[in-house]
Amino acid sequence: MPLAKEVVRAAALEHGVCIRPVALRRTDITTGAVEIIDVPCGATLASVCPSCAERKRQLRMAQCREGWHLTEEPDLTADEPTPYQRWLAEIRADLTAAHDAAGGTERESLAEDLAALDEEITSTGVRGNIDPDEPSRRVRSTRRRQDAVDLPRRPVDARTVGKAFTTPDGKTFRPSLFVTLTLPSYGRVRSDGTPVDPSTYDYRRAARDALHFSKLVDRFIQNLRRFVGFDVQYFAAVEPQRRLAPHVHLAIRGTVSRAELRQVAAATYHQVWWPSCDEPVYDDDTAPAWNDEQRAYVDADGIPLPTWDDALDVVDADDEAEPVHVARFGVQVDAKGVLVGSADARRCIGYLAKYLNKSAHECHEPASDAERAHVDRLMDELRYEPCSPACANWLRYGVQPKNARDGMRPGLCKAKAHRRTHLGYGGRRVLVSRKWSGKSLADHKHERRAWVLELLGEMADNGDAPNRYVWEHAAPSDPDVPSISHRLLRAVSERVRWRAALDAAKAAADGQLSDSATRGRAA
Repeated sequence: MPLAKEVVRAAALEHGVCIRPVALRRTDITTGAVEIIDVPCGATLASVCPSCAERKRQLRMAQCREGWHLTEEPDLTADEPTPYQRWLAEIRADLTAAHDAAGGTERESLAEDLAALDEEITSTGVRGNIDPDEPSRRVRSTRRRQDAVDLPRRPVDARTVGKAFTTPDGKTFRPSLFVTLTLPSYGRVRSDGTPVDPSTYDYRRAARDALHFSKLVDRFIQNLRRFVGFDVQYFAAVEPQRRLAPHVHLAIRGTVSRAELRQVAAATYHQVWWPSCDEPVYDDDTAPAWNDEQRAYVDADGIPLPTWDDALDVVDADDEAEPVHVARFGVQVDAKGVLVGSADARRCIGYLAKYLNKSAHECHEPASDAERAHVDRLMDELRYEPCSPACANWLRYGVQPKNARDGMRPGLCKAKAHRRTHLGYGGRRVLVSRKWSGKSLADHKHERRAWVLELLGEMADNGDAPNRYVWEHAAPSDPDVPSISHRLLRAVSERVRWRAALDAAKAAADGQLSDSATRGRAA
């Protein structure tokens, strides 16, 4: 017989209720009434919370759909600062001056106040950092590699909307593109993605390509914009192939010829100018130790390892230095034209969002010993491969990681690129250009909520009194917090009532539209 908790959980999932709600205690400062409010956990993975993950996936699909076939340039005009935001900026100015003039413990205390104030400014809806700390960038020669195809560069026009085409019968259409880019081959593989000969499969190159794949995609977009001459906008999703190499699907607004796409892909590369990390200098038994007095990692003789900047200076000073790795795309470039509102457009959007609620390793679950061994070999290669300048694995190669701290151990880097759930890819799974729809993901979420409230004829509670309530986190063990089963049952009941009201409002709206159309035809 099924367990009672599992029955409640199944009912909650069937009605799209969050199964891991966060309990908040809401206190009405006017009446003193206290109420426990459940807030969805907001998880993006179905393995954590299927209901929240599906809502996130649907929101991404709406974002992709809205920006793909725009016929007019998106409105990117920023809102005017509110009086409250200007007042916070004035306080920030006074604190900044006091921080610059202070010293010692007072300066540290003011730095904490500045960080808290910056969080408050961001929470009011300000985009970006009000006082960015821009580190100095190392500039290397931008001369193209001799083994790369040259690309003509054109001035990039400010337009983001693709060209419109007119047929002989007068119809106008504005096609867009669905493009797939993959990485090159590392050796022959079977239909399940496992290598035919694991001993000759290039796992090191596969690991490094996965680590730097996001940079390669960025470089492709830059080259494409310079090549076609307009500000190409895209919505992209990154997922692993069966052979575990990441590839990217891009919904591109406007159209580019397939020959031009292949030319740009062939000419795109990303060079990694890092210190050498091909041969280890230390093993696990002789790894450098942290020295508290020198605030650095030292070798067996107590000499500090070269810092990250010192190691890069050596690379920059060597005129014959070669990049540690050069990432490139493979020869396979798939592209198809898509028209707005077509079945292909809906199918492509669904394909883009197919794996967004899954982690990378869940996209293709290993089903055999050979597939599990393939994953193990890739993870073994990724274990000691540096993933960033701050990676602990640099200690293995005799270099002090950037911003080094005590407790770092080679092979135990906590960055997500080293986790089995990410398979070496540490970037964002969804990549959206800034001018895709002119809206952030929060804007799309607000619009969907506003549409529901308008359809129901209701307003959000407490919109006229935002400071009426005090919110605080409520622990599940608190006496006034009901059990999780009770809270889920309550949420299912509310969800059923809400869905019935929404269906009735939609039916009424459809009926009004049909009645008006009937009256129009009768007239």
